[in-house]
Amino acid sequence: MPGSPYTDLDRPPLSAARLRRALVAPNGPWSRLELRVETGSTNADVAEAARDGEPEGLVVVAERQTAGRGRRGRVWQSPPRAGIATSVLLRPGEAVPDRGWSPAPPAGYGWLPLLAGVALVEAVVLLAELDATLKWPNDLLVGGAKCAGILAEGVPGPGLGDPPAVVLGIGLNVTLRADELPEHPTGLPATSLQLSGAAATDRDPLLRALLRSVAEWYARWRAAGGDAVESGLRDAYLAVCGTIGREVRAVLPDGTELTGTATTIDPDGRLLLTTPATPTTVPTTHPLAAADLHHLR
Repeated sequence: MPGSPYTDLDRPPLSAARLRRALVAPNGPWSRLELRVETGSTNADVAEAARDGEPEGLVVVAERQTAGRGRRGRVWQSPPRAGIATSVLLRPGEAVPDRGWSPAPPAGYGWLPLLAGVALVEAVVLLAELDATLKWPNDLLVGGAKCAGILAEGVPGPGLGDPPAVVLGIGLNVTLRADELPEHPTGLPATSLQLSGAAATDRDPLLRALLRSVAEWYARWRAAGGDAVESGLRDAYLAVCGTIGREVRAVLPDGTELTGTATTIDPDGRLLLTTPATPTTVPTTHPLAAADLHHLR
C-alpha cells in the first residue's frame, strides 16, 4: 500500500502503546510519551511544551524529522523510521520530595548532555554490540564516524527567578543507507548502526534501553544533588570518551581556535585542553564549556 509504514520491512513503525507500557511509570521520570509520525524537531516540540508548563518527564519521539536541530543552528532531515529521534523534558531545578531530590544547582546542568552520551553508549554497546565512544561534547562515534548526536537546550522558567527547564534531544542513525547519510560541516564522516555491522537494529528495544539508561543516570545524578563526581557520572563518561588524551583542534563559539591535548573533563563537565609551550609561553590549560572539536590523530 503506497504510503504505508510497512512498505520498508527493514524499517517497521514504532508502537506508542508498547513504548508507553514499557517506559511510562508513576514513580519514574517519564510521565508521558508522545509518538509523532512526522515533526520538524522533537526538541522544538518539547521546548514548546515546557513553555506551556508541562511537568518533568515528557518524551517526544518522531518517526521522521524534517528540521532536526543541532548545535550552532545546524539543521538536518532523517528518512522515515530510519533512526531514533527523541527529546525529553527535565526540570532539574525543581525539588521532587517523593524521590528525595533537592533542586540541582544550575552549574551542574552542563552534565546533562554528557549524561545522555553515557546512556547512548550503554544502549548501543548492549544491543547493537558495537564499540562506541563519545567525542566531547555531543557526538557518538562508531569506527571513527558519527552515528548519533545530542543537543541540550535550556527553556526559561515561567517567572522571574524560576529555574529553567532542560530539553535533552538525541538523534541516532539506525538503518540509514550510505546514500542517506547526512553531511556534516565539521568534516566528520557519518555512519549508521546498520552500516557499522550492528548485531541488532530494531528501534523499539534500542529506544527502550536508551530512555531507561537516561532515567537511571538522571536519578543517580539527582540523588547526588547534581554532583557528577559523587553520582559516578564523571567516571562513567571518562571511561567512554574517546577525546581524552588526543590532539584536538577546538573552534570556540567566538571563532577562536585552540590546538592542543584534551587532558580530562573537570567536575563541571568542561573539557580541559592544554596548549603546548612556545618560545615565549608555557603550556596553558583552557577549560572549554562549548566548542566544535576536531580529533587530529
